[in-house]
Amino acid sequence: MYMLYSVFALFFLVVLILYSLLIKKLKSLTLKTETRLDDFLIRLFRFPAIWLIFWISLKIFNHIFINRLPESHLILKINNILLILSFGWIVIQLTRALFYYLEKRLDIQNPDNLGARRSLTQMKVFEGLAITLIAVLFISVALMTIESVRSIGISLLTSAGVAGIIVGLAAQKSIGQILSGIQLAITQPIRFDDVVIVEGEWGRVEEITLTYVVVRIWDQRRLILPSGYFLEKPFQNWTRREASIMGTIFLYVSYELPLEPLREHLSLILKDNPDWDGRVQNIQVTASKEWHKEVRILLSSSDASKNWDLRVRVREQLIDFINKNYPGSFAGINTKVTQHSADSVKGV
Repeated sequence: MYMLYSVFALFFLVVLILYSLLIKKLKSLTLKTETRLDDFLIRLFRFPAIWLIFWISLKIFNHIFINRLPESHLILKINNILLILSFGWIVIQLTRALFYYLEKRLDIQNPDNLGARRSLTQMKVFEGLAITLIAVLFISVALMTIESVRSIGISLLTSAGVAGIIVGLAAQKSIGQILSGIQLAITQPIRFDDVVIVEGEWGRVEEITLTYVVVRIWDQRRLILPSGYFLEKPFQNWTRREASIMGTIFLYVSYELPLEPLREHLSLILKDNPDWDGRVQNIQVTASKEWHKEVRILLSSSDASKNWDLRVRVREQLIDFINKNYPGSFAGINTKVTQHSADSVKGV
């Protein structure tokens, strides 16, 4: 009997070695192609194919001698479960390959990528949902092959059983987050690569799953938020309708500072600047305080990252321009008036 097991193990090992050589050959061929889809497919099916090879080997040896062994009934059950799970794994990998192919057709790098980001958001969420449903389906079928737990498998497959599980778990926070993730994919208050401000942090939406959202902060930190956050709490989305954006700079200067030289210098700064999209440049006085006026500079860019860099550069150059040509023009404490007020109080 042990000899038979050894022969089976040796046969499976030989087939596994041949399979490994085949995979290496296929990898070398994929390196010569321009597309990355074939590399992705090899990575997806490498391990599921091993399970399938094991099942085929077991099936072959079953017809030869395994059915003569006392453990043949148990081996056949394991054989059937492996077949079901292997096939389920392959279906999951095919689903992932399909979504991967569809995602690669989207041009996320395009500045005007609103439609692509909308589609990518839906694909990512529904990919996770599809994989979950497929896994539940095949696990249920596998359970049905075992007498002691067959009822569990049947209940998972029946609509009443599934509905009962959903109702029973609906109060659980994790299921609530999954439902929130589905709602995010449908209503799309956020999408992949959206520029958002959440919890006082500026960043981009990097990942959306059924249960959580990852926001990449400007300093490379990651802010992890539950999906329900974007349905229950207010946040800013700077690219909700389009990628282009307008940003503001505020300067607080004295009333004596003229604005025309600032406008002329702003035009010189923006000329041939790759971060400015040519739509909007504007300088206005938006408020008048007791000792100073508030000057707002409005600038437009094709996306939020460029607008941030543009505002930083313009702010620096305008401050240097004012300090050089109109020194003492920035708002500060009027020491003369303050001293006069203090003397008046003393006199009283």
